[in-house]
Amino acid sequence: MKNVLVKDRAKGALVGAFIGDALGLGPHWYYDLQEQYKDYGEWIDDYTTPKEGRYHAGLKAGDNSQAGFILELLTKSLIENGGYNNDDFTNKLDEDLFTKIDGTPNSGPGGYTSQSIRESYKQRVKGKHSWDEIGTLADTTEAIERVLAIAIYYAKYPKEMARYVWQNTNVTQVDATVASITVAFSAVLSQLIMGEAFDSKLSAKLMDMVKEKKLPFHAVTSDNFNPPKVGVKEPSREGVFSSPDALLTPMFITQAVEDESIKIEPAWKASLVYGMPCAIYHIVPSVYFLTASYKDDFESAVLHALNGGGQNMARAMLTGALVGAQVGIQGIPQRFIDGLTRKDEILELAEKLTIHL
Repeated sequence: MKNVLVKDRAKGALVGAFIGDALGLGPHWYYDLQEQYKDYGEWIDDYTTPKEGRYHAGLKAGDNSQAGFILELLTKSLIENGGYNNDDFTNKLDEDLFTKIDGTPNSGPGGYTSQSIRESYKQRVKGKHSWDEIGTLADTTEAIERVLAIAIYYAKYPKEMARYVWQNTNVTQVDATVASITVAFSAVLSQLIMGEAFDSKLSAKLMDMVKEKKLPFHAVTSDNFNPPKVGVKEPSREGVFSSPDALLTPMFITQAVEDESIKIEPAWKASLVYGMPCAIYHIVPSVYFLTASYKDDFESAVLHALNGGGQNMARAMLTGALVGAQVGIQGIPQRFIDGLTRKDEILELAEKLTIHL
C-alpha cells in the first residue's frame, strides 16, 4: 500500500507478528491435516483455544506463545535502552524467562519451550556457562521470531540492524546458515518498513547494500548479477556470510508468484511445497511466497500461513510481520487487534518502539 507512513509500517510489522503468533496458538504443530480439520474445521479464520493434550494447552484464544513472550522481552529492552544492549537482553532472559522454565518442553510462559531455548537454559542454568558459550546448532526459527524487534527499531540503519541481529541470533543459535537467513529476512523486513516493494527487484536493492558494505554478505558478481569484470579490480566484498544467497531468495520466489504458469492453489499449500517442519529453511521460503501472494491483504496472508499446518505459528508470525509492514497498522483488520488478550500492552509497545521513526 502506498502513502503509508514509515512509523505506521513499523507498528504494523510488530503488531502483525504478535497477531500471527497468537493465531497459531491453538492449531500449532498439526502435521496430520486431517487431525487439524477434526479439531478446528477445514478453515481456521480466528484465534482458537488449544485442545487438551496439545501444545500450549491451558492457554486461551488470543494469548501469545513463548515466542511472543520473548519478542516482548527484546522489544522492552530496545525501548528501555534506546537501542540494542546484549547484556540487558540476556539479563532479561535470566531473570524473566529462565526463572519460569525448567528445561522441559511443556513449561513456562506460552505453555511450550522451543528447542534452542531449552538447550540454552540447560547450558546457562544447569551448566553455569556464560552467555557467550551457550549458542546451539538448532536450525529452528526462535531467533528470527524475536529479532523482528531489532529489524523494526533499526529500519533506517541497515548496517547497525545487521550487526545487532547477528549478535542477538548468536545468543541462542550459532549456525552460520541460520544467522545468514535471519539477517537477510531482517533486511527484507526493514526495507519493507522503509517503503520498498516486495517484488523481484528487492534482492537487487539488497545486493546494492552489500556492495556499500551495509550488509555483511560475501559477493563476487558485478552489477545485475553479472560475472566479475575481467581485468577490473573491484573493492573487496567479503562478508561474514559466505554468500549472498539468502538475500536472493525473495527475487526468485516473487518471480514465481508473478509467473502465471506457476500455481500453488490454494496458497496455504505452500507449506506442502516448502515443507511443514520447524527448520528456518522450510519456514522462510513459504513466508516469502505468502507475502508475495498477498502484499495488500493481511487477513488472507496470515490465514493461509495458519491453515498450512506444521509449524504454522512461526509461518503466521513472520508473514504477519512482512505483510503488516506493507499495509501498516491501519491495514490490519481491527478484529485481529481486538482479539489479542493483551491488546493494549502490545499497542503501547508498538508505539514506544517506533517513536523515533
